[in-house]
Amino acid sequence: MNLKEKFKDIDEYFSPKIIGEVNEVFVKLAKIKGDKVPWHNHVNEDELFFVIEGELLFEIEGKDSFIMKEGDLFIVKKGINHRVSSIKECKIMLIENKTTKHTGNVASEITKSLNDQKFKLR
Repeated sequence: MNLKEKFKDIDEYFSPKIIGEVNEVFVKLAKIKGDKVPWHNHVNEDELFFVIEGELLFEIEGKDSFIMKEGDLFIVKKGINHRVSSIKECKIMLIENKTTKHTGNVASEITKSLNDQKFKLR
């Protein structure tokens, strides 16, 4: 599969889509634009972010924020409060345990269920 081609099938921002599984882990793609992701954490799971295209502002509560650029990878350890945003469209890959909730235990307008994260064929 070509990741850049797969992004053409993603119409919504902040709506990760599952593109594969490795053991008990999902591989997801998402487009980010704007600042709608709420502060949240994942109590029991680490989360990997990989920027495929664009720039992602990464904020960790109580620490300096930083910009991730194309090719950058960052792992958020479980329990760390974080949020992401992007001024222009940013394309990312996420690697998360199958038990990881989209926005942790925080419900917001962008929160997606596991069913919402499955690709729907056009």
